[in-house]
Amino acid sequence: MTNDSLNKEEFFGHPKALFILFFTEMWERFSFYGMKALLIFYLTKYHLFSDTSGNLLIGSYAALVYAVPVLGGFIADRYLGFRKAIVFGGIMLVLGHIGMAYEGNAATQSMTGEITRDNTSLQIFYFSLSLIIVGVGFLKANISSLVGELYETGDKRRDSGFTLFYMGINLGSFMATLICGWLGETYGWSYGFAAAGIGMFFGLMTFISGKKLLMGKGETTVPEILEKKSFGIKNEWLIYLLSASSALIFWQMVQRHEVVSYSLMVAGAVSFIYIVYYAVTQLDKKAREQLMALTILIVFTIIFWALFEQAYTSLNLFADRILDRTVFGYTITASQFLSFNALFIILLAPVFAWLWVKLGKYNPNTAVKFSIALLLVGLGFGSLVLGISLSGMGKVAMIWLILTYLLHTCGELCLSPVGLSAVTKLSPVKIVGFMMGVWFLATASSEFIASILANIASVDTSNGTAPDLNLAKQSYLVLFEYLFYTGLGFGLLLLVLSPIIKKLMHGVDKELNN
Repeated sequence: MTNDSLNKEEFFGHPKALFILFFTEMWERFSFYGMKALLIFYLTKYHLFSDTSGNLLIGSYAALVYAVPVLGGFIADRYLGFRKAIVFGGIMLVLGHIGMAYEGNAATQSMTGEITRDNTSLQIFYFSLSLIIVGVGFLKANISSLVGELYETGDKRRDSGFTLFYMGINLGSFMATLICGWLGETYGWSYGFAAAGIGMFFGLMTFISGKKLLMGKGETTVPEILEKKSFGIKNEWLIYLLSASSALIFWQMVQRHEVVSYSLMVAGAVSFIYIVYYAVTQLDKKAREQLMALTILIVFTIIFWALFEQAYTSLNLFADRILDRTVFGYTITASQFLSFNALFIILLAPVFAWLWVKLGKYNPNTAVKFSIALLLVGLGFGSLVLGISLSGMGKVAMIWLILTYLLHTCGELCLSPVGLSAVTKLSPVKIVGFMMGVWFLATASSEFIASILANIASVDTSNGTAPDLNLAKQSYLVLFEYLFYTGLGFGLLLLVLSPIIKKLMHGVDKELNN
């Protein structure tokens, strides 16, 4: 069958290749979120990490996961092409998840409080995380770019194609937190991590099997460079070798939170200085003000995601220790509550899309939407403050955490869909790629900040459990009150600034909200 005949083949009005990418991303997100849902419990219950150490490790890992796609995207753009980068990333992810399935021996705590850990299994665990970091770095940004290549410029199906693709993300997340969370907490950590790995294997096989349907999209633009040899081997294999070797660096970084913190601060400072320099020396007044508006919005997204990403640390531990998780005689595992975010996105995304259109000229501008998002994420923690206050001496009713995830999801839907669009439309053409990198760097920073915030509620544990319910409740109450006021405070601040930001955007805001 020729490429021309394949090009004419469609499924539900879209290129068949879209559905190959849909299922690839669905399984990749299944593996990613399935593993992430179990991570804090695996660290605190099996290896007996303190809350503080567990939170910081997850913060370092998540920060690197969101920072490395900048490098993976650059290598794909410049050398490999999207398809080969995705295959390489998928292989790294499968290897990483295989390593995660190795438990080793559980840590033990003596009567004097001394903890003995299986350091060999921990090093395997750290290295497995580093392979996953490399894998996500090559797969995540590039598969989204490949979706865009399926549609010609001006193709009206592009937006609905991305909508279907992102539905795959949330479907994968929803299934992962239900299945991997249940397997890991009920039968053993290796079962949950292995299920995540099997999901990634399915995703990789799906992508490889659909190569013909891609119709040559996503291939390298410089095959001659990849075929040339350096140091006696083809450049393509040299890129794979060096990229895989970078896992050795991440292996050490993920264990050293201060190195990750320092790296993020340096990268953030350098990025900000360059933005100011470029705005002052290279841009006219209009472009300079648009870049200024984008920079302000990016700063506020750091705050939003730092609060939102409590889901995998403090909120997960809260669900395990403080929440009454029994309904009709059945006990829901703590990690399964994470599925509510994906479920609410699947249910509410079409509603929000309809709402913004229905509002017409009354559709809030981008800065107002961002401020609403911050207010909603703050109110989500307000729900937990109220739930704790009403719980007396007992556990907190699960409805309060479900309400939190509902409010947080509504906030996400106010901010996330227009965020990347704002980057592409407010950035000067010559530095769009750089500003997209800054967007990912901001997200990486928020992940690390989230882990530091989560430590406000660090609870002293014995053999991985919190012995005093009410003392633990008070710790979480302090954190959630702080996050409640933080969300409301910055949300109101951005609301006050929104007319100024709207003016700085010079009409681009209307395009973003249409």
